Amino acid sequence: MWLARIDRKIAALEQRQAEEEHRRTHRPPVPDWILELNRATGHPQSVHVGDCGMAGRRRRQVDQDGARRLLTVDGVPACPICRPDTALHITD
Repeated sequence: MWLARIDRKIAALEQRQAEEEHRRTHRPPVPDWILELNRATGHPQSVHVGDCGMAGRRRRQVDQDGARRLLTVDGVPACPICRPDTALHITD
């Protein structure tokens, strides 16, 4: 009886480890640019570099041209931490 319990526990742990490894290896690629959206309204709040940890949970992936347009034409502010405007060579 104890041996069966131990075997089930080992099988469950091995399954969990296999699932974690699968998630780690099949993680989606990091986007180049992120548009952070306001939680209440859904309007653009700020532009971030793709791996910025300061971006909120409500975000949308944008391409380089889209990020440049958001910063220059639409007037969306750049994140003061990751400085996407500097990375895009935008100077005011």
